[in-house]
Amino acid sequence: MRNSQLEGVPGLVTAAELAQTVASLAGLQEESGSIPWPDGHTDAWDHVECAMALALGGHWAPAQRAYQWLLETQNEDGSWAMSYRQRTIDDASVDSNQCAYIAVGAWQWWLLTRDSRQTRQLWPATKKALDYVIELQEPSGLIRWGRDPQGKMSEGYLLTGSSSILQALRCGIALAGLFGEPAPEWEFAAGRLMHVLRHHQDEFLDKAEFSMDWYYPVLGGALTGQAGIERLKGRWREFVYPGLGVHCVSNSSWITAAETCELAISLIMLGHKETALTLLEDISAQRRDDGLLWTGYVYDEQVPWPAEASSWTAAAYVLACDAIVDGTTLTLFTDLPEVNELAEEGCSRHTDVVRLDRRRHSGRS
Repeated sequence: MRNSQLEGVPGLVTAAELAQTVASLAGLQEESGSIPWPDGHTDAWDHVECAMALALGGHWAPAQRAYQWLLETQNEDGSWAMSYRQRTIDDASVDSNQCAYIAVGAWQWWLLTRDSRQTRQLWPATKKALDYVIELQEPSGLIRWGRDPQGKMSEGYLLTGSSSILQALRCGIALAGLFGEPAPEWEFAAGRLMHVLRHHQDEFLDKAEFSMDWYYPVLGGALTGQAGIERLKGRWREFVYPGLGVHCVSNSSWITAAETCELAISLIMLGHKETALTLLEDISAQRRDDGLLWTGYVYDEQVPWPAEASSWTAAAYVLACDAIVDGTTLTLFTDLPEVNELAEEGCSRHTDVVRLDRRRHSGRS
């Protein structure tokens, strides 16, 4: 393993300042290995994002403890509960996107370290998790966002979560290739998901007021090139407040650091580094003396809100700073296996993609 990969961003943040951010993030880790929200609960998605930031910062032992926590808390069916207190389940509901994200963390670990032992240790849990997720996919390609504690599946589909799942599936396919284990079910699932994310966004639950639903199809890799640029142009003035960052919700004065950092990564993916750097400069005003960042800022009242520095906000900042200097984070989001876009038989949109017959393909088959 190597030491910290974080180089700092010229004119924005030094390597020493980023190291302080990662060290403060490591200080939030609990004895169990979990990395919680400020209210004390931990979810698998944000936990993995924090583990990724720890790895980037060279905090290998805390990152390994974080992944060990995932292995110890995974359910037999491959899922994780919605939230935990240390290792105790706090909310037994399941979110499919949270379950899938281990694949992104495992692939990042490999990209950073070329450590096949640790990556292979994560591989069985990653397989179980992605297999669980694609069991929730409909023939159309839509993926149900989860199930409740009684096992009832959700009725709707989430655009943000599905976009993140697409990246996770592609990371899983990359891992499968690394270990010489073909994963046609994941390729099939990713192709169907790619199609609905590109051409059937009206099928998802209406969360249009949230900035994440705006930029996540770009961040997750569904919309690239000119399509991605047009996506971000479409609501830029609605969500971006010049000099401060990105609104979490379009009709509020609440700017959130994590969303700003994720939008910056999306812009970097599209080659718009200068604009991304401006966003990171804006949000760096929320960086505290301990290196962590306030979760958000309400500009009407000119106060941080809530009055907390969340673990996952610091992690998002670290990842964005690494991406803008062409670090491993950029590779993690852009250099992934291609998938063939697949449309269900009878789909009237974009006839240039491969068609699937619903009668012959259902579930994982």
